[in-house]
Amino acid sequence: MDFSPTELVGYLGSLLIIVSLTRTSILHLRLIGLAGSATFFVYALLIEAYPIALVNVVIITVHLFFLRRLLSTKSEFFTSLELNKNSRYLRHFLDFHGEDIDAHQPGFDFEARDDQIRAFILRDTIPAGVFIGRACSDDTIEVELDYVIPQYRDFKVANFLYSDRSELFAHRGRRKIWTRPGSDVHAAYFERLGFSPTTIQGGPALMADLDAVLGTDA
Repeated sequence: MDFSPTELVGYLGSLLIIVSLTRTSILHLRLIGLAGSATFFVYALLIEAYPIALVNVVIITVHLFFLRRLLSTKSEFFTSLELNKNSRYLRHFLDFHGEDIDAHQPGFDFEARDDQIRAFILRDTIPAGVFIGRACSDDTIEVELDYVIPQYRDFKVANFLYSDRSELFAHRGRRKIWTRPGSDVHAAYFERLGFSPTTIQGGPALMADLDAVLGTDA
């Protein structure tokens, strides 16, 4: 079956909008939805369907409005909230998101210990993510879990967590930070933060200089 270039533009717009609706990240939904609406706007002009073009201008405006809010940090407040090992809410959070956590960091099993660093990363008072790690005896910090709930995966949580503002790392006197790769997506996340592949305790790992990471704007 042959399609005209105009039809292909219409199908592409449809595909982009369908893909946008499958995204769990609000940022991805808005970006892909914007691309889909812009494509449909072009398609509407090509077939001279001006009411459809007008509707897509409105949709594009809505996407741009909310993207501006999403990408602006001025209206958002981030803080870290350290937790004790008996926190019931932490256990509930981990249980609730257990399936998604396992998909990104297979094999993670929370076992509360005295040597752990445990903290929620709050985004406008909402627990957007959780960090669990430990200060090791070899001058490093091991990241046991760095998890952000799907709707907040736009790197704002990471930018806050791995900065001096989180106040989780600088005072612990460690020079390196490392983690196990986990899934491909999880490994790519840490590589974007400046972690490099290495081997630790006979297994694959990703490591970075802590001072360099704290100075990274991911």
